[in-house]
Amino acid sequence: MPMTVLSVLPASLAESQGLDLHMHSTASDGSLPPAELVALCHRRGLTHMALTDHDTVAGVEAAAVAAEALGIRLLPATELSTQWRGVNIHVVGLLQDGVHGALATGLESQALAREARAEEIASRLEKVGLTDALARAREQAGEWRPLGRPDFARALVAAGLVPDIATAFRKHLGNGKRGDVKSHWPYLAEVVEWIVGSGGVAVLAHPLRYGMTRRKRGLLLDAFRDAGGEAAELVSGFQNADMTRDLARQLDERGLYGSLGSDFHSPGGPLAPGTMGSVPRSAVAPVWTHPRLASFAAA
Repeated sequence: MPMTVLSVLPASLAESQGLDLHMHSTASDGSLPPAELVALCHRRGLTHMALTDHDTVAGVEAAAVAAEALGIRLLPATELSTQWRGVNIHVVGLLQDGVHGALATGLESQALAREARAEEIASRLEKVGLTDALARAREQAGEWRPLGRPDFARALVAAGLVPDIATAFRKHLGNGKRGDVKSHWPYLAEVVEWIVGSGGVAVLAHPLRYGMTRRKRGLLLDAFRDAGGEAAELVSGFQNADMTRDLARQLDERGLYGSLGSDFHSPGGPLAPGTMGSVPRSAVAPVWTHPRLASFAAA
């Protein structure tokens, strides 16, 4: 008889505790080094976590060492940037078996794309008054890593051009704004193929944050599933409970697994590791029950 793998994680999303599958470190645009992020997760009582830095797994090794010492189960992961119908879409790859094949090549190309994109964002923001935009964003990053929109947002605040990061995104960096550069990202289906080819599970990140109508969100979920995507974040940080319940229905209709994450970046804000909106009871299966994540969930 085949051996049954027992899971220490619940079979229901609504009963999940001590788990966060979407967080960032200084390997991308977070403010804590990987080991410090793991230590914070431990202090907050997390037992299972994923490090999902943007377009890189550079922080996973350090996080894994820290997690083992503290008794936390760490799932290697990354959050990849893609484009679909002119919208910047993020896809989390949960990578129990690490990075292989086309995903390794893809991550290298994403790093180059981020450099080219940063140069274009800088050029565009200089036209709205942020002089030496690339250098200013690099100062905000603090150490070498591919620059992202939050670095430029902080540069805009530091230069006194906007009062806060939220305004920087609303005026200059959000979807459809001057600093929103999507042309360097690969298409959604290609990125999903990278993840699946590496033995991972592709998860559509924060589907409620793209400002889509319910119909268009359904089309995105359909395209994602047809490309080989198998899960979506039912809850990402804090979100409207009614919309979360409706999203659960959309996932259930398509047979998609559900994932959960805070999308934590920095201490001091409303979000912390393990904090997120309420999780409704639904028939959506937790992503950690996916066969390819058995080792992560095993007792």
